[in-house]
Amino acid sequence: MKQLELTRFLSILFVALTLAPSVAHLLELPNKISLSADDYLTVQQIYRGWALLGVVILGAVLSTAAHLIVLRLRRQPWLLAAIGLACLIAGQAVFWAFTFPANQETSNWTMLPNNWTHLRAQWEYSHAAGALLNLSAFLALLFAASRRGDAPSKRF
Repeated sequence: MKQLELTRFLSILFVALTLAPSVAHLLELPNKISLSADDYLTVQQIYRGWALLGVVILGAVLSTAAHLIVLRLRRQPWLLAAIGLACLIAGQAVFWAFTFPANQETSNWTMLPNNWTHLRAQWEYSHAAGALLNLSAFLALLFAASRRGDAPSKRF
């Protein structure tokens, strides 16, 4: 398998794998956002072990960055893959700026501080934003793949 085909495959695969749990978060939001404190704590326990998905996210970022390097002479696919990588990085920025601090303040949702409703909103909506960014990354990479026949240019 050529470098271009391999990096394209791995990038789309890993981004698709990051999309699955992020869409799960997005879909559960309407049902969880108004739960009582006790119910919310109970439901949040289903995410134990999801931190391991960080490996998949790292795989998505690294494989997409590698794909971007391989595409460096193909203008349109390169730009689309760059948008995909930017969306993945933006999703991580949202996670570390909003989701992770909420996890820290609640000891991974094993206890609720006084401002727990604010933290719940922060956690839920930051995951929703991350899902939309992951979806955008996935779509950008699919569009880039559909432009794979573009001839190399003297862009760089």
